[in-house]
Amino acid sequence: MKLTEIKEKMGSLERVLEQDVARKGARQTLWKVDPEGEQIDFSPEPEDQLEPTPLAVSDAVYDDDADNDLADLGFAMGRMRLSDRIGGFVRPKMTEEMTESLNDVSNGDQSRARGSSSPEQPIPFYVPQSSYNKFLAPGPSYIAPSSSFFFSSGQNTVSLIDFLPSKPIADRLLSQYWLAVHPLCRLVHRPSFLRRYHAFWAEVEMGVEPTGSLQAVVFAALFSGVVSMPEDAVPMAFGTSKKDLVDNFQLGTETALGRANVIRTTKVETLQALVMYMIPLCRTEVSRSHSALVGTALRIAECMGLHRDGTDYGLNPVDTLVRRLIWYQICFLDIRTCEAQGPRPHIRVDEFDTQFPLNVDDVDLERLMPPTSSVHRWTDMTLALIRMECNEMCRVVWVDRPRLEKRKISLTAVLGKIESFRKTMKDKYLCLVDDNLNPADRLRQIIINSGTEIMERAIQMETSPELSPWAWYSGA
Repeated sequence: MKLTEIKEKMGSLERVLEQDVARKGARQTLWKVDPEGEQIDFSPEPEDQLEPTPLAVSDAVYDDDADNDLADLGFAMGRMRLSDRIGGFVRPKMTEEMTESLNDVSNGDQSRARGSSSPEQPIPFYVPQSSYNKFLAPGPSYIAPSSSFFFSSGQNTVSLIDFLPSKPIADRLLSQYWLAVHPLCRLVHRPSFLRRYHAFWAEVEMGVEPTGSLQAVVFAALFSGVVSMPEDAVPMAFGTSKKDLVDNFQLGTETALGRANVIRTTKVETLQALVMYMIPLCRTEVSRSHSALVGTALRIAECMGLHRDGTDYGLNPVDTLVRRLIWYQICFLDIRTCEAQGPRPHIRVDEFDTQFPLNVDDVDLERLMPPTSSVHRWTDMTLALIRMECNEMCRVVWVDRPRLEKRKISLTAVLGKIESFRKTMKDKYLCLVDDNLNPADRLRQIIINSGTEIMERAIQMETSPELSPWAWYSGA
């Protein structure tokens, strides 16, 4: 009997130890390792101070009355938006909860004024849509992505001609793209893209339908050009409202992406079109649908090997440049969407080796002897290169934030990194700026010097007439 009891106790002890090890393993999965080898705790924040209400639940599986747009984007407080995922709770009745809270405050004030308290009222289950205030509605610059091109069979019966304007109008929109989009969000090698654009129209004029990837990248460029135009300039130039034109080219781009089978594609040009399509979407107001779209683009890019530099595959300079441009634009979108929706950047510094583009002009890459290193002068690439380097510094700061909260790094050390980066950028690029600047060069100078004066420069970008061509992207 004693031997049996000992075996049972040993078995019980082993089970307890196994459960303890399993719990420790689960906790360890919440830790990540940064490039310097230190652990970063990404475990959720404590929720002891949260006050659950009947309208706050830990999960929301069935919610027939949910407003997808509202739940997706949240509500605005000045230039900041708050979504329903607050403190780990999903709040499917967020607007009703806010209404009830405001009513409690209002009723309390009235009761105190009358010297008596009113009986408690039940929390309303439904608030009419008409009662939503403006701060609950998307802003004028918000463009929601569609999921139709993800689940398209690629056999869409809609014709390209249904969305395609005349060539003079397309040329006008492409000129707008070169002016307002290309300098800020560089995604194409201009000479080779222009050849593709002319080939696109040559096939259209012959009655031949271009390939899905070519359709997608051309429509994405035209879509970005339309979005970047001022509201009052569109009717004067095209005789229609900007909203109608944006809707037309958005649907045209999504249709072309569906035909190109964007989910299953192995063509870099299709991914290029998808990322270009996301540029006008991910600006001032970013929702979880935008974040999901960026995550999809990231996975497609990694499957194509864009997180590895093109020189490792022996690619030519133009192909290497395009892959680098696409990758670093995805890196920017990764930071931008995590700022708005969280929880943290998905791209980590130690998980890719794609290099920054060379600081050279586009035409230099098509010479018989293309350059193999950057030149020390202002080129077509300089502004985009500054933006890429600044964005990667933002990624470093994101890594240091949880370390700072856990006291694994001092605030002085973080500020030292930022100051060192600022001095390096100043020494590297400020000497390339000429004193006699046109409006485009003035924008470049503002971006170089915006490290310590970002708020003032943002205001200037939105109010200065000389900078108006780029004001459309100031919220990104």
